[in-house]
Amino acid sequence: METREIRLKRLTMRSMRRGMKEMDILLMRYSERHLANLNEPELDLYEDLLSENDQDLYKWVSGQEPAPDRFNTLIKQIENG
Repeated sequence: METREIRLKRLTMRSMRRGMKEMDILLMRYSERHLANLNEPELDLYEDLLSENDQDLYKWVSGQEPAPDRFNTLIKQIENG
């Protein structure tokens, strides 16, 4: 079983190595500020978000397309840093 500390490190790495520089910057900023304070269900949702395609994530964060309902609050938090 993965410890919380290892999970946070893994999610931080996934946040900064997306492949799309814009998303690397946005997600790294968010992860540095918020990951340590998220509870397990919030971490689960963030991990699900990281499984999404970068182009879709960018469209959601930039407001070009609406995010799926389950990600709305998280996307707003990412937009605000």
